[in-house]
Amino acid sequence: MARNKRNAIIMAAGTSSRFVPLSAEIPKGLMDVNGEVLIERQIRQLEDAGIRDITVVVGYMAEKFMYLTEKYGVSLVLNEDYNRFNNTSSLIRVLDRLRDTYICSSDNYFPHNVFIGDPQEGYYSALYSHGMTNEYCLSVNDGGEITSVTVGGKDSWYMVGHVYFDRAFSEKFKQILMSEYDKLETKLGYWEDVYIRFINELPRLRIYKYQDNEIYEFDTLDELREFDKSYVCDSRSHILKDIARRLDCSESELWNFKKAPDSTIPINFTFDRGKDKFLYQGTDQSILKLS
Repeated sequence: MARNKRNAIIMAAGTSSRFVPLSAEIPKGLMDVNGEVLIERQIRQLEDAGIRDITVVVGYMAEKFMYLTEKYGVSLVLNEDYNRFNNTSSLIRVLDRLRDTYICSSDNYFPHNVFIGDPQEGYYSALYSHGMTNEYCLSVNDGGEITSVTVGGKDSWYMVGHVYFDRAFSEKFKQILMSEYDKLETKLGYWEDVYIRFINELPRLRIYKYQDNEIYEFDTLDELREFDKSYVCDSRSHILKDIARRLDCSESELWNFKKAPDSTIPINFTFDRGKDKFLYQGTDQSILKLS
């Protein structure tokens, strides 16, 4: 396929702390799902759509992504602030690369190639929530343009997956983010929060509606297990295998993994076995029964 005028930026700098304990051992974008590494599958889909200009913004365990430059010819950009600030600190480092650009997350899984096509206007992908959700919910006008975004809602389309910036949106958004980035509020927030604050000053993004089975986003190991059943009995985690050995059980009996409340240690997490709840403390690898 001929080279596409569009480019792509894949965000892969975060720690994915909700994905304990696997995220303590490997970045989520490098996890194997259905026999493919998540970020590699996404890179191949971009390439199949004719997009060869691909930048990956790395931070957490950045060295583990280095092989991608030789294997796929992608560019890597380091975000040294990944552990202090949010994804605005990744996007600010690639402002010079924003034009007709897909902004992607390294941990999304698309069963079918969502990058095939010729979009003429910027859009944000969306799925529909039946009932309550804490996601970023969208209001649109009759023309399908996004007019406002609220955090949380009910029976609503919400932001998920990739977004496409057309050149007009990119140019205006670059100006706004550069002027706002010195504020701590901006550094600690998502770029989507900047978009929400300045939505009436930016060219309109459209909503691109997908069905539930067209975009997958795994926030926890339990969610991944629902999609890739191989993780039920084999988590690929040395930590979980050690816990199962010490509790004399199978990995499939361990579930409901959550980062320990108020913990600054990323490998401190709670989990359940049957009706019992435990706390794993990564500093000394201890297992404490909580209930």
